[in-house]
Amino acid sequence: MPLNRRDFVARSAAVAAGTAVAASAAGGTAEAASKQHPDRHPKPNPTYSFSVLGTTDVHGNCLNWDYFSDHEYDDAAHNDVGLAKISTLVTQLREEIGHGRSLLIDAGDMIQGTQLSYYFARVEPIDVGHHKAPKHPMALAMNHIGYDAAALGNHEFNYGIPLLRAFEKQCDFPLLAANAIDSKTSKPAFAPYIIKRIRVPHQPDIRVGILGLTNPGIAIWDKANVSGQMTFPGVAEQAAVFVPKVRSAGADIVMVTAHTGIDEPTSYGDQLPWPEDAAGEMAANVPGIDAVLVGHTHVEVDQRLITNTKTGKTVVLSEPLKWGMRISRFDFEVELVHGSWEVTSVTSKVLNSNTVAEDPEVVALLAKEHAAVVAYVNQVIGTSTTELSIARAPFQNVPIVDLIGKVQADTVKAGLAGTAYADLPVLAQAAPFNRTADIPSGQVRLRDAAGLYIYENTLAAVVLTGAQIKDYLEFSAEYYNTLAVGAPINEATLTNANNLPDYNYDEVYGVSYDIDVSQPVGSRIVNLSFQGAAIDPAGQFVLAINNYRASGGGNFPHVATATQIWTSSDEIRNTMIAWVQAKGEINPADFAANPGWRLVRAGVPLYA
Repeated sequence: MPLNRRDFVARSAAVAAGTAVAASAAGGTAEAASKQHPDRHPKPNPTYSFSVLGTTDVHGNCLNWDYFSDHEYDDAAHNDVGLAKISTLVTQLREEIGHGRSLLIDAGDMIQGTQLSYYFARVEPIDVGHHKAPKHPMALAMNHIGYDAAALGNHEFNYGIPLLRAFEKQCDFPLLAANAIDSKTSKPAFAPYIIKRIRVPHQPDIRVGILGLTNPGIAIWDKANVSGQMTFPGVAEQAAVFVPKVRSAGADIVMVTAHTGIDEPTSYGDQLPWPEDAAGEMAANVPGIDAVLVGHTHVEVDQRLITNTKTGKTVVLSEPLKWGMRISRFDFEVELVHGSWEVTSVTSKVLNSNTVAEDPEVVALLAKEHAAVVAYVNQVIGTSTTELSIARAPFQNVPIVDLIGKVQADTVKAGLAGTAYADLPVLAQAAPFNRTADIPSGQVRLRDAAGLYIYENTLAAVVLTGAQIKDYLEFSAEYYNTLAVGAPINEATLTNANNLPDYNYDEVYGVSYDIDVSQPVGSRIVNLSFQGAAIDPAGQFVLAINNYRASGGGNFPHVATATQIWTSSDEIRNTMIAWVQAKGEINPADFAANPGWRLVRAGVPLYA
């Protein structure tokens, strides 16, 4: 294990003292011994410092702009987003650190998440038109900033492998994924790692190995896009294979960029043998790693220190917040020992991009693409008889979420017409995906509908029994913390139990039920009925459901193993837009659930 500078000085002093004693015992002096053996007082080993900067989960945010509201991005914490902000921050950091003493990497989820990235995947796709195909805004911005490498995230596969390959060709930096394995060759389908050189005056280069890893859940979440083409083994398992290879290839330092959280619960349960968030396990069990840029979980981690169980060495982990809100900075101190650079110190911290202005060069670079998307999202697609807000959706049955359910149920019913399942009742799953979604009274623009369904999910249909529907709802009701009888209602702490995100809280449209939050998990769904009568546990129902959930995302019971009877390749967001265009008018009287669901405590409704 390399010594830090304090240990090195102490060791040198001890060696010097031992030399003096030995010389005295031989009848001479330390000075005489030094004259006879000048190499016994070696010069201190050369040292150097450099930094690795990292982003993750940028999700198509190039500019500080919210395409759903058509305004500059802002939130309650006054965060800013986008690579234009990151560009300014990186420029400042390179000036401080030294342009030749820093590297810039990303931990994945680059090309999905905004209407900007969607536009260049579906409206003007980058994999159509050959040399005339448009350039992806994320490639343009990341090339301009000068990224050295990026790991693939699971959302890179949302639009299919051909579009991902087109994006890869447009990037001036490699996309890394040591655990995205080609099904035919059993070899990595993308570069597993690269080695970057830091030039040191009058000394050997520092060779920094950058190993990229992605999330095994891709095999579930994007099964339709990757099945038969790629497999995705475990993060820690594949790191154990490749870290020695990176070292053997000459790397002095190993930096891992991984689209996996540190130690969060796994959303796909036991459907895969590998955990979803394995960066902590990897750091603890795989020797040879110096630091890890973490992604996927959208949390901010300045610095997490994990001791490797095999070497006793400390591994430094950091995760910057999503969407370009933050950047992680890893500062390395190294020492040249016997011709190789060894790490003596690593620290990390996270920096906020809202402290800087957007880089005007990035803004200008993407002006044409930005203008095209602004025009696209501002198309009028219909009208609404009243304003519909999602703000109360976690606490009350609101019509705007029923709209999602209605569109999905209607689409599946039409898809099943003429089949053996046409006479089964159709229910639909929906969730409050975006707490800021709002459909105004009057004109409805494309961005209003798109803001209601912010993910690129597609629609599927499975067959479940009434008993399985109840199990599904019981699982969903784990979203609420227990509220004792007589305790005050605090909405700030009522939801998101065990850090469950809003997108993993499902309503089921087409049935009525109460959620008794005074009861323990597993015993909360009461008065479950269909068309005014208690639901038949043995009755069969069709559940319209998004592909993420149908493939096991969120680990909801029964759906991943249920009989799937229908699928669509069109995004639910587009289906909703087309539904509004066809109807011409959004009127809650056409779809609002009655009575729907409600929160109760010991049978008493929490809200009137």
